Amino acid sequence: MPGLSVNDAGSIRSRLHPREILLGAQAAGAMLPVCDHYSGVEARMRKSLQLQADMTQELGACVFDVTLDCEDGAPAGAEAEHAALVAELLAGVQPGCRVGVRVHPVDHPAFAHDVATLLGQPEALPAYVMVPKVESLSCVQTAVTALDAAGAVHVPLHVLIESPLAVHHAFDIAAHPRVQSLSFGLMDFVSAHGGAIPGSAMGLQGQFSHPLVLRAKLDLASAAHAHGKVPSHCVVTEFRDTQALRQAALTARNQLGYTRMWSIHPDQIRTIVDVFAPTADEVDQAARIITLAAAQDWGPIQHAGQLHDRASYRFFWQVLERAHQTGRPLPGEVRHYFS
Repeated sequence: MPGLSVNDAGSIRSRLHPREILLGAQAAGAMLPVCDHYSGVEARMRKSLQLQADMTQELGACVFDVTLDCEDGAPAGAEAEHAALVAELLAGVQPGCRVGVRVHPVDHPAFAHDVATLLGQPEALPAYVMVPKVESLSCVQTAVTALDAAGAVHVPLHVLIESPLAVHHAFDIAAHPRVQSLSFGLMDFVSAHGGAIPGSAMGLQGQFSHPLVLRAKLDLASAAHAHGKVPSHCVVTEFRDTQALRQAALTARNQLGYTRMWSIHPDQIRTIVDVFAPTADEVDQAARIITLAAAQDWGPIQHAGQLHDRASYRFFWQVLERAHQTGRPLPGEVRHYFS
């Protein structure tokens, strides 16, 4: 800024929010709740919405999304009635909660009706629209055109990558500005190979060991991060095995680069949130480093015998963002950033 002294410039930097200071490609990704819970049967949809409201009040943050399912959730021949039910549920979403919808694929006869029914009421728009079976960028463009025509020009898209062709186009799909998240559809991906991948790859062990499945997961995560989007890991169907779910979530987070994961049963939600949340020690370390960095106007610092600068500040700031996002307690010295 013209006419500013060095001290004046430092004073201004110290007042800026870390989100304004710590810019760059590494910090550009959308921050979404770490768990995406799917539900399509009426009783379960209502129960999921109530659980979301209860946990939001308990933890002070909306720690998981609810996606109301018009694709697999709709009985055959009753797609219109199911979409109307989902629209009714959207109209009753409680403040502070995030609810999205999964529509039919863009080439399905029910897609246009889904969009008209679910996005035609501007006072009750979903937080996002999940589009399944996205094969290429043209599918995204078709969906965006339909949403815009319905008046939902600000509603982001989440896309479901379910085939080898879709994985091949994942970088182009992730680059579209309306795409906010990419999800991996494990079972459709396996079946799309016409028996070339064994059915065991749809299970807990196989999905983390079969080379084609593992490569697809890594490609999807890489595409998402390349464009600042959120990679969302697929379901674990063994929903009663909490330890298996925890191990799958840990692998997805720590080895494959996923920052979000699907849930298909309410019992899975807290485990997923817990795994993707930073530990108390990680939060304390991040708070100390961000506090020291702010005091130095975001110049380099030393902490615990290590040097840090903006490259590492981005990482530690994201730890604090993730802690807030998952309802974890924040140390007093950084709490004001989230008030």
